[in-house]
Amino acid sequence: MNENRARELLLAERAEVTGLLRDTESAAAIDLDRDGPGDFGDAAQPLEAEAEDQTVADQLRERLTAIDRALGRIEAGTYGKSLLSGQPIPDERLEADPAAELTIEEAREQRSP
Repeated sequence: MNENRARELLLAERAEVTGLLRDTESAAAIDLDRDGPGDFGDAAQPLEAEAEDQTVADQLRERLTAIDRALGRIEAGTYGKSLLSGQPIPDERLEADPAAELTIEEAREQRSP
């Protein structure tokens, strides 16, 4: 994949993920600041919502980290190559996930027990 195209995709996704993270953190803060159970039938519901917000925020932070690593690989001239094997990652995979660090086969192997 062309480095300019990769950078464009990564920066667009980074902006989107940053906005989602900001929104999620705001929702988590609202869940924390809520006084009393409100109109919840279950007093644990605000705690569950806060935990869900935190899980989503953690996933978004992980994605930002992956995007930043990919941007670093562009700068280092190693973008588009597997971190495991050094083999090229197909353009179709990079279009679908511009922060991909492994080929599809390697990613499948990593997930298999």
